[in-house]
Amino acid sequence: MDDDRGSLEVTTRRTLLAAAAAAGTMMAGSALAQTAPREKGPRVWLDLDQAELDAAYDQTKYAPNIQQVLRRYAWASEEARKRTGAPQRIPYGPTPIEALDLYVTKRPNAPVNVFLHGGAWRQRPAKDYAFPAEMMVNAGAHLVVPDFTSVEETGGDLMPMAEQVRRAVAWTHRNAASFGGDPNRIYVSGHSSGAHLAGVVLTTDWAKEGLSRDLVKGGLCVSGMYDLKPVRLSARSSYVKFTDAAEEALSSQRHLDKLNAPVIVAYGTLETPEFQRQSRDFAAAVKAAGKPVQLLVGEHYNHFEILETMASPYGLIGRAALEQMNLAPA
Repeated sequence: MDDDRGSLEVTTRRTLLAAAAAAGTMMAGSALAQTAPREKGPRVWLDLDQAELDAAYDQTKYAPNIQQVLRRYAWASEEARKRTGAPQRIPYGPTPIEALDLYVTKRPNAPVNVFLHGGAWRQRPAKDYAFPAEMMVNAGAHLVVPDFTSVEETGGDLMPMAEQVRRAVAWTHRNAASFGGDPNRIYVSGHSSGAHLAGVVLTTDWAKEGLSRDLVKGGLCVSGMYDLKPVRLSARSSYVKFTDAAEEALSSQRHLDKLNAPVIVAYGTLETPEFQRQSRDFAAAVKAAGKPVQLLVGEHYNHFEILETMASPYGLIGRAALEQMNLAPA
């Protein structure tokens, strides 16, 4: 009996060891398969093949905590409203979506910052982007956060979105005095696809609207896109109907002759390679055009985390926004 039990134990140990060795071999093989270099395909844009280009315009590939940070946006916005109070909700255009949230400072004749949110040109509510409001109103600036249509609601056309944000900025200028704002101190900021739209606003020929060419006194573009050619070549073309006309009209880097305001461009070092390059190239193009520009680089921030610094007067983006409006932290 004892000999049989001993023999059984030895056999069992050998079986377990063999199984463990086999599992280790399989895991090692799997790891090798995962780390094996992918065969690069034909170049589509610069040195990027199609898979690399698609990934470079897909934030989920470089910001795995995207949903966590978006939930923080919403939570921080709700917390800010508890202290600033609910915003005024005001229509700025003819369609139901064309309404804005207005957070008012107590300082008279104050500058106004119009913030354009991102979201890959898809719909996100303005109420989830109130988190900079407390910092802005305490420092002496009004904050305007407009809602606008999504590319899905326009059948893939970006032009209606651009027209709406222009209307929101024009409305803000025309009505600033009614809420204690200075119509001669309108600033535009934006993040991601909102930074793309901010670039469009900054290179708008306002004279065609019967307004001053320098209606906007400064721009803050965070992690945006300023030339749509590579975006058009990416997987984003599956839901955005890029045309030659739209690409040309909405690539702000191509219309710097219409830029009449200093620009701050910012990005994080953990962003996709294309979003980093777009920011650097845009800043370089503005400088080459002889226009005032400042480039800010947020070390160790990804695409979504960097915007959170706009909620603090001492954060990278918050400090820049206040300095641009000649305001000090409160």
